[in-house]
Amino acid sequence: QVQLAESGGGLVQAGGSLRLSCTASGRTFSSYSMGWFRQAPGKEREFLAIISWSGTSTSYADSVKGRFTISRDNAKNTGYLQMNSLKPEDTAVYYCAAPKTRYYYNTGIASFDSWGQGTQVTVSS
Repeated sequence: QVQLAESGGGLVQAGGSLRLSCTASGRTFSSYSMGWFRQAPGKEREFLAIISWSGTSTSYADSVKGRFTISRDNAKNTGYLQMNSLKPEDTAVYYCAAPKTRYYYNTGIASFDSWGQGTQVTVSS
């Protein structure tokens, strides 16, 4: 498994922006896709975005398409989630995740076996 650590969460007003970071260690970061998920109280963990190992392919959930952008810097072993036009319903704990298999690109939550500890994002109205 890879060790993942998120940072960058916080409190922001509706319409504002935040950038989350996910720093990886423990295996070759550049060989694995990376995903972002979130979980609000009382709700299931929700897929948000995925980026391929090379960064050339991305996919987004409809709920964040056009507002969130996933990216990565393999030289820094770090992935990012830029979140713009935030809404109160974006309030949740945000997690980055990596899949079990190298060069594997799938948005299903069961594909991911390494998770960060999560970072809280709160959007006030």
